[in-house]
Amino acid sequence: MSDVPPPPRPPADGDQSGGGSAREPGGDSRSDGPPIHGPIHGPIHGPIHGPSQVDQVGGRARRVAGVSARAARRAAVGTARVTRAGAGRLHRAAEAKGAGQTGLARLIELNAFSAFADAMVMVALAGTLFFSVPSDEARGNVALYLALTMAPFAVVAPLIGPFLDRFAHGRRWAIGITAGTRGFLAWVAADAVMDEGVWLYPAALGILVGQKAYAVTRAAAVPRLLPEGITLVAANSRMQLAATFGTAVGAPIGLGLAQIGDDWPLRAAFFAYIGTTIFAVLLSKKVDSEAAEARVQQLRQKKAGRRFRVGGTVVRALRANAGLRFFSGFMIMFFAFVLREEPVGGLDGLVLLGIVAAAAWLGSAAGTSFGALVKSRSPDGAILVLVGLAAGVALVGAIWWNLVTVLAAGFMGGFGQQLGRLSLDAIIQRDIPDRIRSNAFARSETSLQLAWVVGGGVGILLPLLPALGMGIAAAVLAFAVVWAMQVKPRAVEPPESSAAPSPPPA
Repeated sequence: MSDVPPPPRPPADGDQSGGGSAREPGGDSRSDGPPIHGPIHGPIHGPIHGPSQVDQVGGRARRVAGVSARAARRAAVGTARVTRAGAGRLHRAAEAKGAGQTGLARLIELNAFSAFADAMVMVALAGTLFFSVPSDEARGNVALYLALTMAPFAVVAPLIGPFLDRFAHGRRWAIGITAGTRGFLAWVAADAVMDEGVWLYPAALGILVGQKAYAVTRAAAVPRLLPEGITLVAANSRMQLAATFGTAVGAPIGLGLAQIGDDWPLRAAFFAYIGTTIFAVLLSKKVDSEAAEARVQQLRQKKAGRRFRVGGTVVRALRANAGLRFFSGFMIMFFAFVLREEPVGGLDGLVLLGIVAAAAWLGSAAGTSFGALVKSRSPDGAILVLVGLAAGVALVGAIWWNLVTVLAAGFMGGFGQQLGRLSLDAIIQRDIPDRIRSNAFARSETSLQLAWVVGGGVGILLPLLPALGMGIAAAVLAFAVVWAMQVKPRAVEPPESSAAPSPPPA
């Protein structure tokens, strides 16, 4: 007989007895606890799980975690690659046709960076302020939202516009201040989100005011950087394309950061706004008016009886654009309710709303792209044509209410509003002197926003009858054409001095 003990035999399934058998320390333990030393006396209650089963579960978990980590890593790398490729294309497009030499390219890239930060703020505020509102009070909440959208313009038109014109010789710093202020308020809003403080709503309103002030200042600076061979409509379209790219990048990043915490998109927006501020200060000095010229212009503006006046071309374009903005606001609000009651194409109301929203977005993108391709067409007549087309689409929708006409109305609402806005900006930049250009843009923004709010309010208050709603929209658009045609375009206001440059091409 050998003194070496035989290897331990693992018990069979269901073997509850361990009597007489000893487990060595290095043997095969079937217990979930620590190794058992010495003999085992008495029965062992409960199933015995071996290490192989535990290892299989742990290995499976590790494999799933590894696959998830690799998928996340690949998604991040893919997103970064797409963003770099898009940024490269944006940079090349911004510098095309001499825009890099005049400094317009930097302003275009700054607009993309500002839109990137605004998109993250939009995502954060949407999740904090709007999506938490119950849906059973839809009409009242939407009406309150329409009223709140006018609040920033109550500050922009009477206060910020003249203030920016007064400091036109420091326009780069004005742009930087609008960005830096939004960054500070974004950080305040982030703290308010975490602490549920009362400063969230004032900070959100301040950010909206800062966005409008930035838009006014940036639009007033475009003519000073316009290179030869590029029209103002095309330059404004490049600005809008850059903003679209910044929003397309910033919104998904904001959504991802919101999964970590509600304040994360706002804190990321703070750093993006700081970068925008630095970028604004480094813009070309051509953005700023000459200090001496600005002082002379302001002194002339203060003469007795001198009032803010614009030419007939601006008034006509503004009246026509008011009709387009009315149609846009009306379509959004009216469709949001009527498509639930009167769906078309056999589709669910929410699905149909998503499709119409996509059509409106495609129309807006088409309007921006079309504007970027404009070379020598006058924007004055284009605005009237857009209003006439929108009236025709609304009239067809009133007569035949079906999926095709609904999508056509959505597309025309986005296309007309976007291209009409680009054309109006070009006319203001062409016909308004530099000394009052920011004020003109501020008043224009306020008037158009008021038309949008009125259109949305009419869409909320009207009975949910498609023929009635679209008929009223067609009548308002037809009135806008007649109202605009009553204005006789006057000559562009003569320059303040013989040394003033001639107006840039629209």
